[in-house]
Amino acid sequence: MEPRAEKGEEGEGGRITAQLLKASTGEFALESILLLKLRGRGIADLGCLGECANLEWLDLSGNAISQLGPLAALKALAVLNLSSNRVCSLEPLGSCESLQSLNLAGNLVSSLQQLQCLTGLRRLESLRLRDALGRLSNPVCAAGAYRSALGDMFPGLKAIDGERVSGRGSELYQLCRDLDSSLGRCAAAAEPPRAPTPWVEDGFWELRPARRSSIIEEAYRQFGDVLRECRELGQRADDTIAQAERALSLRADPSSYVF
Repeated sequence: MEPRAEKGEEGEGGRITAQLLKASTGEFALESILLLKLRGRGIADLGCLGECANLEWLDLSGNAISQLGPLAALKALAVLNLSSNRVCSLEPLGSCESLQSLNLAGNLVSSLQQLQCLTGLRRLESLRLRDALGRLSNPVCAAGAYRSALGDMFPGLKAIDGERVSGRGSELYQLCRDLDSSLGRCAAAAEPPRAPTPWVEDGFWELRPARRSSIIEEAYRQFGDVLRECRELGQRADDTIAQAERALSLRADPSSYVF
């Protein structure tokens, strides 16, 4: 399906600049940006986006993006929404080692081979190529068995196209696959036993400082906005009721409700 790109204030040939990033986030340094939403801006060139080294959450949906080169530098990126763009080459995303959720609905991915570069992303749990609600898809989705093929390519996936994967993606499933692979290699190699090695690296059990999560902060912010709107609506309703009661009390005929 042909991807849709919303026209926004940046224009069809829009380019991401440091000024745009700072104006959109209120941050003075690009390295301080953790969460970024640039939906429907007509962006075609990612520009200096790769300088946001600590970016964790990125929404670029509804633009005109075809080249993803700068994204290769975003090692901390966990959530990426590229829906409704013009992407067909995904190689730069193979370097986003922290990526957990990827939305590619409404792009130009035409074969499973184009997704092969993502198989090294060990943390990837959610992959979307089709969005029935938004009527977004990719040419590869025309193949009826593409979902099962994705499950084989990405055994760690817990959700495909927004639907939970049954029997795959769980820790037990992944553990069984790793054990099968290990046993197969041992049987084929038939090498003499080696000295035992630790199961985990040095320092694995040491406590690490908590890291601020931009995703949780955004959720709290949105919840606060909704709660504030509800309070405002409640106050308006109270004021309207009070005005109606005063108007009725001033009428000579209290049985009349026309006002």
